[in-house]
Amino acid sequence: MPQFAANLSMLYPELDFLDRFDAAAKDGFKAVEYLFPYAFAKEDIVARLKHNGLQQVLFNGPPGNWEGGERGLACLPGRDAEFREGIAKAIDYAVALDCPRIHIMAGLVPADLQRDAVRPVYLDNLRWAAEEAAKAGRDVLIEPINTRDIPGFFLNRQDDAHDIVEAIGAPNLKVQMDLYHCQIVEGDVAMKIRKYLPTGRVGHLQIAGVPERHEPDIGEQNYGYLFDVIDEVSRQSGWQGWVGCEYRPKRGAEPGGTSAGLGWLRALQQQRA
Repeated sequence: MPQFAANLSMLYPELDFLDRFDAAAKDGFKAVEYLFPYAFAKEDIVARLKHNGLQQVLFNGPPGNWEGGERGLACLPGRDAEFREGIAKAIDYAVALDCPRIHIMAGLVPADLQRDAVRPVYLDNLRWAAEEAAKAGRDVLIEPINTRDIPGFFLNRQDDAHDIVEAIGAPNLKVQMDLYHCQIVEGDVAMKIRKYLPTGRVGHLQIAGVPERHEPDIGEQNYGYLFDVIDEVSRQSGWQGWVGCEYRPKRGAEPGGTSAGLGWLRALQQQRA
C-alpha cells in the first residue's frame, strides 16, 4: 500500500498549525508535508515531529510575496539574489527537520514576457539550487500545476517537467507528480504513473479529488484503481516514495472534519491488511 503523508497546510484547518502534527499522528499518519515552515522556529517543529514519531518528507522553498500573489521565484528575471537567499533558508530548515525534499515553485510568467523567454532563467536557477541542495544531501522537486488553480504558472505538464529534469541532469532534481493537477491538465493519469515512476525521476506523489480538491474518494478519479497501479509499478520498479494528501477536507474547518473524512484511508488499510 502507498505510504501516505498528511499535508498540514490543508488538513486539520480548525487547529493551530503546530497542533496539526498531534492530530495527524492520532489519525495514524507516519509522515507530514506542508507548504511553508518559515513562520515557525525550527526547534518547535522538530519537537512536534519527535513527540509524534513523524517524518517530515516535503515542504516548499520560499515563494516570494505569497500574500501579494507570487507563487515562486524560480522563473522570474532579476530575482536571482532573493531566490538564492530563499533556497539557502529552505536547505537550513530541511537539514534541521531531517527533510529529504524541497519543492521549488516555478512562479508565474510575467505578464509582459512569453514563457520561452523566462525558461533559461528557470533552468539556471534550478541548476544552482540542485547543486546547493546536493551539498546538504537534499533533493529538489519541481511540480506541474494546473492553470485553473494558478493561472499563469510556468510549469503545467508532466512531460515538460521531465524534459527539464533530464536537460539539467542533476541526480537530486526530481518531479513532484500531483495526480490532481495531472488529471485537470492532461488526464490519462494511470498511464503517466506507469510511464514516469520507473524512470527514477519522480520524487513524490500528491493526491486530491477532482474537481473540488476534496478527499480522494470524492470526484471523478478512481483512486482505488490508481493506488493499485502505484503499488504494482512500485513493486516492479522499486519506487518507495510518499503520497501526500494535499486536499481540502469536504467538511472544512468543522472540528474533527478531517478525521471524519479519512474513511477512504481506513477502508484501504482494511483491504490491504
